[in-house]
Amino acid sequence: MSGAFLAGLVAGYGVAIPVGAIAILILGLSARTSFRVGAAAALAVATADGLYAAAAALGGASLAGIIAPVAGPLRVVAAAVLLGLAAHGLWRTWSTHRSRQTPTAPVGRGLSTPGRAYAALLALTLLNPMTVLYFTALVLGRRDTADAGPGAAALFAAGVFLASASWQLLIAGGGTMVGRALTGPRGRLVTGLVSSALIAALAVAALLPG
Repeated sequence: MSGAFLAGLVAGYGVAIPVGAIAILILGLSARTSFRVGAAAALAVATADGLYAAAAALGGASLAGIIAPVAGPLRVVAAAVLLGLAAHGLWRTWSTHRSRQTPTAPVGRGLSTPGRAYAALLALTLLNPMTVLYFTALVLGRRDTADAGPGAAALFAAGVFLASASWQLLIAGGGTMVGRALTGPRGRLVTGLVSSALIAALAVAALLPG
């Protein structure tokens, strides 16, 4: 059980750490309104990550008996998908750093209350298909999530939620100084590299016996 929770923590940080449009929106909301609004937006992103992780883990558990005969090849496929996501993130991070582009964030007008900020950021994050692909590939690549029951799936989702929430709340409460450091060219490069390294490590772990 604890393995599923720790796997969720690592997976949650892997998907949450890159600083892009959503992170900049959370930072801007917190700066323009209040920490309560920024925190609501941060928890909305974490909620979406947790929901996707739970859906992927529960789906993996229900399909475990069906895919058992081809579990080995599927772990290879899952590892390949994760490596592809890591490579894509690395390429996007490096190309953005080289061109000195700044991720475009939604303006965020009308999100002046915690309730509105939560609803808007939840919808925005749920519309990201890469999150579904990431968690599905990760779950199918790990025995302790794909082969376990609802309890392990819940622990995995809880780990993802806590990791995502802690990172997004750090962004919301970081203030102007930390915000500039994370969303500047150097900060986006570092967080992008860290995220790609985490996802690549998860891909390697999917190939290891255990």
